[in-house]
Amino acid sequence: MWARHALIEPPTEGHKAVERKRLPLSRSLEDHVPLFRGNPGSCEELPGFLSCIRPSRCAAVKALSRRPTAHNAQRRQLASHGSAFPTAPRAILIRMDIKARNISTSAADAPATPFVSAPTPVVGRFAPSPSGRMHLGNVFSCLCAWLSARSQGGRIVLRIEDLDDRCKRPELAAQLIDDLAWLGLEWDEGPYYQHNRLDLYEDALHRLQDAGLTYPCFCTRAELHAASAPHASDGTPIYRGACRGLSAEEVARRSALRAPATRLRVPTVDDLTEDVIEFVDRTYGAQCEALATECGDFLVRRSDGVFAYQLAVVVDDAAMGVTEVVRGCDLLGSTPRQIYLQHLLGLPTPHYAHIPLLMSPDGRRLSKRDRDLDLGELRARFGTPEALLGWLAGQTGIAPDTTPRSAEQLVEHFSWDVIRAHQENITVMAE
Repeated sequence: MWARHALIEPPTEGHKAVERKRLPLSRSLEDHVPLFRGNPGSCEELPGFLSCIRPSRCAAVKALSRRPTAHNAQRRQLASHGSAFPTAPRAILIRMDIKARNISTSAADAPATPFVSAPTPVVGRFAPSPSGRMHLGNVFSCLCAWLSARSQGGRIVLRIEDLDDRCKRPELAAQLIDDLAWLGLEWDEGPYYQHNRLDLYEDALHRLQDAGLTYPCFCTRAELHAASAPHASDGTPIYRGACRGLSAEEVARRSALRAPATRLRVPTVDDLTEDVIEFVDRTYGAQCEALATECGDFLVRRSDGVFAYQLAVVVDDAAMGVTEVVRGCDLLGSTPRQIYLQHLLGLPTPHYAHIPLLMSPDGRRLSKRDRDLDLGELRARFGTPEALLGWLAGQTGIAPDTTPRSAEQLVEHFSWDVIRAHQENITVMAE
């Protein structure tokens, strides 16, 4: 059984000024094929890989039975941040057999000669939130992202994630930027601020709304966090669809009382006979999740009007040409939702690499709220960035010892094999 889906290569141009453009939908969103099983691990060499989508038998039959129309067949320009996406993107057809690995071919009716493309430049990113002074765990995450990109000859984009009110503190953003510069973790583009990019998120949300994939939700936080409610792996309550089927009259009545949030529909349990979202994490290996049972319909906009993290990062990573996302393992559970959004919006899926968290001796995660080993204290204690980075690299296994080393000097020591070999969270002891 075979199916074809057009995918778009990621950008190779630099990040330019904001340009307001509407995000086009992928064909699968317009036709609303419920959910596919992605298999990124089988196409890691394909630049711009969205997700190698293995449809269920029912979805594949429907896809094959549809004749392509001029509307669906035309090339479409992705939402861009300036020229972040090419003005004339090249389509790649991915051939998929349910019992075989996905094979990339050129778009001209699968010629006998396999399609070969040039390697895609690696683009990593720092995406910190200025909600407080960076702590040692934040430094570890930024260091791994920087070392991974630099060890592959890649680039780094700096994005300040300041959508939430508690993060709209320019003085903390400036301190964060100064701390990164002091550490020697230089970036190639940015800093870009999410509060300046609201039009892009609005456009993406409108596309989802126009396709009928969102609905207003009036559930309160207390209702969502009820003791009896199961929770996803990241602590988010699994939403059971209380507001999914509200009538227009009921929506109007409730809207007069309180502003609703906006949720994205995920495929129902009936669609999930064999279909899950799969991806291969660089550290933790093969992952899979059925959104309906392990997450539920999730927020894309909060009731206070703030765009949800999942939507904003998907739009930003695509517009900025990010090909590799390195972050803490506490965000591993968010990845299937982001891949689902990428699929619906026709955006490329980067490679994901989640890293262990740093823990305090009493077993707590390091946090900005508790000012655990924040960078102000660390800078005073270690004196130089080389001393701090060398100690951190030795503590986390990146380097063989705690000899002072600059970020540049640590590139030769960095290996994902070492990170994979020590997947457990790491307890750090203050020197």
